[in-house]
Amino acid sequence: MKARYKYRIYPNHVQIQKLSQLFGCCRYVWNQSLAHCNQLYADGIKKPSYTDLTKQFITQAKRELLWLKEVASTPLQQSLKDLDQAYKNFFNSCTGKRKGIKVKPPKFKSRKSRQTARFVGVNYQINRDKIYLPKVGKIKIFWSRPLASQPTSVTIIRDSAHRYFASFVVETNAEFLPKTDNYIGIDLGISTFATLSNGEKYEAPKPLKQNLKKLAKFQRKLVKTQPGSKRRERRRLKVAKLHGKIKDMRTDFLHKLSTNLVRKYDTIVLEDLNVSGMVSYGMLRKRNPKLAKAISDLGWRQFRTLTEAKCEKYGREFRVINRWEPTSQKCSCCGFKGGKKELNVREWTCISCGTFHDRDVNAAVNILNTLTAQTVVMSREASLQPITKVKKAVELENPVQLSLFNEVAEGQRSIIYRTRSSRKTRRKKQASSNDVSTRPESFKQRASV
Repeated sequence: MKARYKYRIYPNHVQIQKLSQLFGCCRYVWNQSLAHCNQLYADGIKKPSYTDLTKQFITQAKRELLWLKEVASTPLQQSLKDLDQAYKNFFNSCTGKRKGIKVKPPKFKSRKSRQTARFVGVNYQINRDKIYLPKVGKIKIFWSRPLASQPTSVTIIRDSAHRYFASFVVETNAEFLPKTDNYIGIDLGISTFATLSNGEKYEAPKPLKQNLKKLAKFQRKLVKTQPGSKRRERRRLKVAKLHGKIKDMRTDFLHKLSTNLVRKYDTIVLEDLNVSGMVSYGMLRKRNPKLAKAISDLGWRQFRTLTEAKCEKYGREFRVINRWEPTSQKCSCCGFKGGKKELNVREWTCISCGTFHDRDVNAAVNILNTLTAQTVVMSREASLQPITKVKKAVELENPVQLSLFNEVAEGQRSIIYRTRSSRKTRRKKQASSNDVSTRPESFKQRASV
């Protein structure tokens, strides 16, 4: 399987200028090619292939634009390959070949957002404490962990906070952890991030909530500056650095929690939550924007993605139950459904068996029990062999069951005949009621009038 290893790099001032020039050339090739494809689409012409775009916007463009020769050619080619792949994903999503969320068409890149440039093959070299890039030089890199194998490509990234990273793609093998024979169900919430079926609870740091006042202060100062000024850029950089800090805090917590759970339990069960739907429902329709902000601050979807990837890497089992299961309404002891409860109800007592429940723990236990019930049903269905009509006539020798089938069939036929006769009777009555000759004298006089 493929994995991505990301490291922080520290270019000097000269290398920062060369990287900025490289990012600008990649962005120019992408935007010009995208504008050309959009114009052809408006004229009703088919999109050109990757080879045609390379000849037009790299080979021929270098003859007129000499500054394209000052950067490495590999990132420019990879930029056009990414554009071609983006169009393929969009077309496959429109035709139904690509499953999942609908993919939107590629968009133009901005110099104010995240910048990337990818090197493949032998165009780069990895040293002990530096990484060499063609026409850029040797950049200092901090190896926070060793690479699993020789990388196939490296992507140089500059985020909105002007931090530089090197992301390597490597081939890794699955590592199987020792079996623990432990199973766990996890209920995700807002007040408590994760509640396990054994009663353990994990609180989220909620970095956005902690830095909300500071972020609002920086954004108020940013709005007061003039667009295009140096002061605006300095204040924009402060906002971007704070957003980067919030993201790092959230990602660090989710990585540590997912790794801890994968090491302890063989099977992890989660509930299939529609996170994007809950956030958009709260923000767009203005039902509860504060709830939508709290959900975004927690990172439920990212936690599921990390846990699923680590389970696949370490040989664990990851399962997801249906989102419509009434895990918060059902008693985990007797199975009685007490109905929907408000969000402020955190504890309740079952009126059927009298068991006192913690809402989150009860939901986590129901999530685990739902998986167990589904497994039992699947095993029973696998053990039952379907009997075809030929087997009924040849293999079965019990006349009682055959007569039973005949009785059921005869009963169904009688029901069908009765329904048909009742329909005919109703139609006859309706026809007779509509006939004027069969009506009383008063009705005949009214009809003649």
